[in-house]
Amino acid sequence: MFSLVLALVATEPGLTKAEILSSVRGYAQRYAPGGDNANLERQFERDKDDIRELGVPLETIEPLGEPGDNHNLRYRIPKGAYDLPADVRFSAEEVALLNLAGMVWREGSLSAESRRALVKLRALGIAADEPVLGYAPRLRLRDAAFEPLTQAIDRRQLVRFDYLKPGESRARTREVIPLALVQYDGRWHLTAEELATGEGKTFLLRRIVGKVTAGKPAPERPGDHKARALAELEALWERGTAEIEVRAGSDAARRLAHRRGSAETAPGILRVHYVDLAILADELAGFGPEVLVLTPPELRDAVVERLERTVDDHG
Repeated sequence: MFSLVLALVATEPGLTKAEILSSVRGYAQRYAPGGDNANLERQFERDKDDIRELGVPLETIEPLGEPGDNHNLRYRIPKGAYDLPADVRFSAEEVALLNLAGMVWREGSLSAESRRALVKLRALGIAADEPVLGYAPRLRLRDAAFEPLTQAIDRRQLVRFDYLKPGESRARTREVIPLALVQYDGRWHLTAEELATGEGKTFLLRRIVGKVTAGKPAPERPGDHKARALAELEALWERGTAEIEVRAGSDAARRLAHRRGSAETAPGILRVHYVDLAILADELAGFGPEVLVLTPPELRDAVVERLERTVDDHG
């Protein structure tokens, strides 16, 4: 693919498929002049799509006077369209940090976005000799839905998945237009538009059960969906407050006091913020007798229900 990009950048008029297969490294070694090259042609079609997905502006040019003649189509990458703007320059430290950002994902989690960024970065021909940081962080994901949802967003596809809401015993199937994935409060969320109703929804990835299935092309929904989703989650966090009595010197007192936005409203009483009541109830139930929920009553009931279930399960 790298050789293909170089060849298409270097030839202003472009190359036909036959010229590419017979001369570009990676194809030429297996090209049979006058023979059956069907497998090689299929590989070129896949490579062409992959190159475009990486953000490379690959153009197709029809021969003059021969509209619809696919045999003589020419392919090229306009050099001016792929050059870095003349007024943009990166220092070695900036290049190193951009490389670090692209490599931080341990898995293929942000593969599409990070791969595009790294390819464009390396195309500049700049390399940093000294690393800016002495170590590279590695981020992992435990949400199996992340990768298929990322691909569906990149490819603008509808998705279907089963979603289990707190308090429900059975998951419900949702079909949505996926718009963006955002991390908030240490958890991944999908912002989407429900296909049946057209309503905007936010789904917590940890509650997606089973397989995410991508389907038909999704209608385009322009806008900064990530910024909107983060703003909505922040507004939920601002509104969601609970008052909790904590045992002095306990693990609960230390941990809850260091949550973002926590404040002591009276001796031994903390006000904490939350986005998801069920997740906070799980956390508070884990502290056992070190905490007592004062408000809101629905949070108190949720914690009590978890403790009672624990007693029923274990005696």
